[in-house]
Amino acid sequence: MRIVRNPVVQFLALGILAVAVIVVLTNRLSEQAAQEEAIAESRTATEILGRSVAEPAIPRGLVHGDPGAIDRFDQRVRFRLLVGDVKRIKIWAPDGTIVYSDKTDYIGNRYTLGPPEHRVLRRGGSDADVSDLTEPENRFDRHFGGLLEVYTRVKTPEGKPLLFEAYYTKKDIADRTRKILSGFRPITLAGLLVLVMVATPLLWMLTRRLERSAKERERLLQAAVAASDSERRRIARDLHDSVVQDLAGTSFALSAMAREPDVTVAERSRIEPMTASLRGSLRSLRSLLVEIYPPDLHTDGLAAALSDLVAPATGSGVQASVSVSGVEKVPDDVVALVWRVAQEAVRNALRHANANVLTVTVEGNGGVVRLVVADDGDGFDQGARAEEGHFGLRGIQDLIRDAGGRLKVDSAPGRGTTVRLEVRYR
Repeated sequence: MRIVRNPVVQFLALGILAVAVIVVLTNRLSEQAAQEEAIAESRTATEILGRSVAEPAIPRGLVHGDPGAIDRFDQRVRFRLLVGDVKRIKIWAPDGTIVYSDKTDYIGNRYTLGPPEHRVLRRGGSDADVSDLTEPENRFDRHFGGLLEVYTRVKTPEGKPLLFEAYYTKKDIADRTRKILSGFRPITLAGLLVLVMVATPLLWMLTRRLERSAKERERLLQAAVAASDSERRRIARDLHDSVVQDLAGTSFALSAMAREPDVTVAERSRIEPMTASLRGSLRSLRSLLVEIYPPDLHTDGLAAALSDLVAPATGSGVQASVSVSGVEKVPDDVVALVWRVAQEAVRNALRHANANVLTVTVEGNGGVVRLVVADDGDGFDQGARAEEGHFGLRGIQDLIRDAGGRLKVDSAPGRGTTVRLEVRYR
């Protein structure tokens, strides 16, 4: 599944999806625009036919339905009007009478003109509409299967306006629309493909740079952690080899002195409290050494280190317990991470929680190790303390994230605090 999380793969997948959506949307918009362009071409063609072919050939008397005028007009322009995609020609008088048509059955019939037709007769220009083949004025055109009617104004020699109307089949309009689209679709697709092709290597280079930066940051973080561990180890070793040994030697010497036969009861009573205080300080110092750097975190060593970590709780009147199981196969770096989180959680519980019970549980099972540190102390308002970095865990959040772990803190005033860490390992 790593390849699925690759930014380049995700970009390509989203890019292909975006291209598909854009193609669908642009195709619909382009079809609409192309259809409008095809209709505009039909309107232009109709205006040319009406004003350049029909109007100059209109004889006197055509507007009144004179048979001779109709015959002369038909002989002059019939075959010059039915050209290209034009399937039918009708010329209307303002009262709705068809004064000429290439279909002679229409001539002399009177029908009602609609508002668009009257508007063109008054103002000129042209207009287009889909023919309603159920209307009587189109009863001889139903075999075409669908028509677009385009009309414009022409004038007779008497100065009377007539409505010149040409009919085009929807199939012809659709064919013209496809021809218009065929010139734009390759440009649209090519532009989108070029965009994806240019953006993909740029994204790939950016991703590689980010990966290198992340690896460098991880290396620096690990180096900082290693340096911190080295310094902790040195301090712990120096304290153990000097101060702890000196305090232990002094404690043994005072105990031996108290048992000397020539030591009086009064002197012994002064020496024994000092010896007890010295031993308590020695225990605290050893616990501090465990906090600074645990001696061993492998297998049983983790349980021992955690037990030493919670040892000061007993002296504070806190009932502490440690449970460790299933960590035999857990990698050392994961064990070290568990220890660090436990250390911070226990330290805060002992310093701030005022708890009576403290439990530390570590379980490893099925490639997952889980840590739970819980106390019954005062708790805190997570919303109010979120920005303060409570529990001192903000410094190792990157380590937890890089290890693929998840950290969750549950707390509320008066309800104690529970810290949960879950890390997967191989």
